[in-house]
Amino acid sequence: MYQPPHFREDRLEVQHALIRTHPLGLLVTLGSTGLVANPIPFVLDALAPPYGTLKAHLSRANRQWQDFDPAQEVLTVFQGPEAYITPSWYAAKREHGKVVPTWNYAIVQAYGRMTIIDEPAWLLQQITAMTEDQETARPEPWAVGDAPEAFVAAQLKGIVGIEIEITRIEAKWKVSQNRSDADRLGVTAGLRARQDEASQQMAELVETRGAPRGS
Repeated sequence: MYQPPHFREDRLEVQHALIRTHPLGLLVTLGSTGLVANPIPFVLDALAPPYGTLKAHLSRANRQWQDFDPAQEVLTVFQGPEAYITPSWYAAKREHGKVVPTWNYAIVQAYGRMTIIDEPAWLLQQITAMTEDQETARPEPWAVGDAPEAFVAAQLKGIVGIEIEITRIEAKWKVSQNRSDADRLGVTAGLRARQDEASQQMAELVETRGAPRGS
């Protein structure tokens, strides 16, 4: 990933936080027909060395779990907040007009070897953990145990598990760090005026992280 120094994010706890908040990762593997990519929800085991382990499952009918090169790294991409940034928000537009549009975003890319796991107990644990992650905040959370045991057992036969031990991880927070204070204020105001959730999330990032660390 192209990594200008002022956009890099090397803190593992920050990278992990984005994965937890945006767990639907794009799993990219190399198979006999070339590159294959599928969006997959992951559960992160942050304590596993060296950088954590990603756990998920695939439909047994999805050939990605069979047709990949175990000797090669796989890539999982986690996309955080993103937003189009119009140059009309920049103070610099009014000053000299030498501005262009851009896109702000936060993203994590995790690399590692993928292992296939076809064990009912592991699969039950994985889907339970994934469900709890998403359901806990609901007033009346649904649990895997709410479904009939025989039904759950039948569903488990239709999936296979995957584990990816993260061997390297990269992250990029491109949130207007390269703009002046006045331009960042304009970006924040423009994003706030949009009122949609994605724009509000990006406005928060620009406010809290827009200036380069140490500036």
